[in-house]
Amino acid sequence: MFGELPIELPQRFTFVLLDNYSMLPVISAVDPLRLANRFAERELYRWQMAYAGDGPVSASNGLMLEPQIPLNSVPETATLVVCSGLDPRHNVPKSLISSLRKRVRRGADIGALCTGTHILGMAGILDGYTCTIHWENRLAFEEEFTETVITEHLFEIDRNRFTCAGGAAAMDMMLALIAEQHGVEISSEVAEQIIHSPIRGQQEGQRPSRAARIGMRHPRLSGILKAMDECIEDPVSPSQLAAEAGLSTRQLERLFRRYIGRSPKRYFLELEASAPPVVADRYAYFSGDSGLRIFHHVEFFKKLPKIFWQPAPSRAGVTGDGIERGINAQVSPLAGGLELNEA
Repeated sequence: MFGELPIELPQRFTFVLLDNYSMLPVISAVDPLRLANRFAERELYRWQMAYAGDGPVSASNGLMLEPQIPLNSVPETATLVVCSGLDPRHNVPKSLISSLRKRVRRGADIGALCTGTHILGMAGILDGYTCTIHWENRLAFEEEFTETVITEHLFEIDRNRFTCAGGAAAMDMMLALIAEQHGVEISSEVAEQIIHSPIRGQQEGQRPSRAARIGMRHPRLSGILKAMDECIEDPVSPSQLAAEAGLSTRQLERLFRRYIGRSPKRYFLELEASAPPVVADRYAYFSGDSGLRIFHHVEFFKKLPKIFWQPAPSRAGVTGDGIERGINAQVSPLAGGLELNEA
């Protein structure tokens, strides 16, 4: 089981890097291991990088971690950590899927950082397990892999599977591992050295509440924002939200205007437009090849506030007929822009 003290030291980790993997979680996972060795004054951990395809790969930032060895040269019982990036479905070597399945049959500990969880799901080795993934990918994962319990926790350790949300959460997972295997004192020394304090627990959420993110402190409105987040796949009306909060619709409108600067309806529309692709499927489908969200319903464009459009739809030549003919539109509410490309 992952987390138990190994029979012999050093414990070996092999990080399997996929093309365009996210480098931050890899570094966040490796450096606590390095520092644990330093403070223990002996080699507790050893690590290496591996590739599963035709040759060494680069991270999404263009940098390369070397040396990298072929995965088929790694013992089948070794602990593997699969590391992916923005589009975990893109160019996944078939040999990796078969290798993961074979290693599971041999009893190996298998884990993933960030969207690498999706690769484990594709291999079918998370069925019946609890795991986590980066919050942006959770809903898509949940739709595709119905036999797996998915959370928004920082990391999950379930028997011989371990997954983390990516980013700095990899530090917390490895610090928890070090504490479990070699004591809280060494783990705390490592955390202090990398200026990562306090150490976050496994079940902490990946994101602060939406109210906290916008710096809003109104208790009733905080609850309403949380409810809107939770019902984004099955929207409810502002009047229903108001009633559940013990407010009139007019009071709700005033609260939104005062604290958020927009109406409840407009705010909810922004949530839908900026949601992960699987949530927006009532308006769109997701193109894995291009990485674009393709909106194809005219009604969606009619509902979008003007601030989402740059340039305006009419000036860009976007009409209902044009959209139905196959104009691809990428809407980015946070960036405030729209890109159009003739299909």
